[in-house]
Amino acid sequence: MHTFQGWRWAGLILIATLSASAFGQKKTWEYDGGRWPQVNDLAPAPVSDPVIDRAEVYLSHGDPKSARVILLDWEHTHKDSPVRDRAVFLIAQSYYQEDDWILSFYYLDEVMDEYPESRLFYAALHKQYDMANGYLDGHRRRFLGLAILPAEDEAVEMLFRVQQRSPGSDLAEKALLRTSDYYYNSGQFDFAADAYASFVRSYPRSTEVPRARVREAFSALAQFHGLKFDATPLIDARAQLLDIQHDYPKLAEDENVAALIERIDSAFAGKLAVTADFYARTSEPKASAYTSQFLVNTYPGSPEAAQARLRLARTPEKYKGVPTPPLEAGFSPQTQPAQ
Repeated sequence: MHTFQGWRWAGLILIATLSASAFGQKKTWEYDGGRWPQVNDLAPAPVSDPVIDRAEVYLSHGDPKSARVILLDWEHTHKDSPVRDRAVFLIAQSYYQEDDWILSFYYLDEVMDEYPESRLFYAALHKQYDMANGYLDGHRRRFLGLAILPAEDEAVEMLFRVQQRSPGSDLAEKALLRTSDYYYNSGQFDFAADAYASFVRSYPRSTEVPRARVREAFSALAQFHGLKFDATPLIDARAQLLDIQHDYPKLAEDENVAALIERIDSAFAGKLAVTADFYARTSEPKASAYTSQFLVNTYPGSPEAAQARLRLARTPEKYKGVPTPPLEAGFSPQTQPAQ
């Protein structure tokens, strides 16, 4: 009887132990088309390896070549090792120390491609971001031993890869904003406008959204090349600045948005004056009168409106009287901010 009870308690203890182990075991899930199926358990704790440890010592003493010699030899003969991800990561570190950031980037890619559950995944991703940021800050690629080649295009591609690796993460947000700022600061305003718009759409709750929206508007404004060219950038910039005035009045005051809108209105008036003059010179009096009247109605206090009134006074009556569109329609800058 006592023997039976003893076995019974031993069995209960064994079941409890296995259950605790099962419930305490770390698990991971992967997003797949609206579902989160469970995938393999997290990678086990890293196993120490004396060769890799020795290579890491070499790296810590600034000797990347010696580290890479033993790492490459070890890596080729230990394809199934549980610490191969660490070896590949240290190979990337060795190339980084030798200023070969492009090759280092590809080895970091290998860590993330082959070992997506590695504990080094995010360290590799952050390292890639740091390299891209360094290139955008002016770090140069080496050619014939000299750091002379710019690498801004490679950096932008690196930042795009970072966003692909961790969509929706803080690092992806940081990478997209860094790309946008690079385009803005380098005067590539068409790319900057698109990048800032993408940032606002992708991260609407970010604290950087107000600044991104201001720079998006400034980028649109910078794409206007003069009164004889397309006015679409002016239209876009004015609409965006009106929205900023409505949504962020303090920021709009700090950025002097009201003065910018005045300048845009002045540019619109000048654009209409140039257009009316063009029609007058090309024997299109009806179109000239139409445009001049629209200018007077839209910007009655502008210097261009005074000139338009003089032109209308000299225009025969038969060319007048064509109704102009209401102020809020068409390309009129009187469009109200979005509510």
